[in-house]
Amino acid sequence: MPAYNILLMGASYGSLLASKLLFGGHKIHLVCLPAEAELINAEGFKVTLPIRGRKDPVLLESRKLPGKVTAGPATGVNPSEYDLVGLCMQEPQYRSDGVRQLLDAVGKSRVPCMSIMNMPPLPYIKRIPGLDYKALEAAYTDPRVWDNVDPKKITLNSPDPQAIRPPDGKANELLVTLPTNFKCARFDDPNDTAIIKQLEKDVDAARFDTPEGKIELPVKLKAYDSIWVPLAKWSMLLAGNYRCITKDGMRTAQEAVHSNIEESRSVYNFVFDLCVKLGANPNDLVPFEKYAAAAQSLSRPASAARALQNGAPNIERADKLVQLIAKQKGMSHPAIDAQVALVDARLEANRKKAAA
Repeated sequence: MPAYNILLMGASYGSLLASKLLFGGHKIHLVCLPAEAELINAEGFKVTLPIRGRKDPVLLESRKLPGKVTAGPATGVNPSEYDLVGLCMQEPQYRSDGVRQLLDAVGKSRVPCMSIMNMPPLPYIKRIPGLDYKALEAAYTDPRVWDNVDPKKITLNSPDPQAIRPPDGKANELLVTLPTNFKCARFDDPNDTAIIKQLEKDVDAARFDTPEGKIELPVKLKAYDSIWVPLAKWSMLLAGNYRCITKDGMRTAQEAVHSNIEESRSVYNFVFDLCVKLGANPNDLVPFEKYAAAAQSLSRPASAARALQNGAPNIERADKLVQLIAKQKGMSHPAIDAQVALVDARLEANRKKAAA
């Protein structure tokens, strides 16, 4: 079994994926902020994972897993030394100095690149046939950062598992709040896809030692032949995540979905139907009932809502991306249009405040 050399850009959510890949004995380098890197290099990282039917969660400590993890800044990294690159930061971060140059180098190196962002990178959208891609650039913080990433070398891995930094925890700690699976679409090149399939097997085979014996762990990595499977996340984002954003504050994802279940269902199914119109098989997607049940346990506002509340001048705009794609298909939904306008207005207010 090959041990891969994997570069993950972004340590907060990236360490969740890393904690699973380390079971396969792979080498992982995390690109992150200096304080995070220092902590990870000194102590490794820790992921607390709830297990269904078990009272106590398990604690995955990177130092006790078979693989090896290192961390450092975006500068001085040579992407061609890696077998796979994971994009685990939020979309606005790719325009920041250092990260932007590294992403450019990743694109030019032609190393296969797997995104686990909620916002699909522009080159991945170009794998969806028949769209006016230029007209979708307005949804991106800076579409130019993607110019050198070839659609043939990028795939999308739906970040369905939910995780947070514990409020009283350190920068190298992560708490999983929804232990669902990562769902990754195939690459264009079967050799690149073979890497994902090997990682899928490694994660599947992982067992964890507990006092009661070896146990299987949740949060798998699943490889799919369909490029549409990760887009199942779009319905969830628009019915849940973005609707956490309110006129003057935010609400939990549970409230966003369940306080007006009919509107949530309507938004969700609109996006579901759009994905089918683009080419998805309904079986690639997740029915509303299943999502609504999972949303019952989402007791915090989504990260986009928290960032907006904290004054962020830019957030990921999957809401706007979906709205613009729908428009190209002659489709629109009043609740989505209203939500996009609301997010636009709140971002504008944040930018004015920042400039003052």
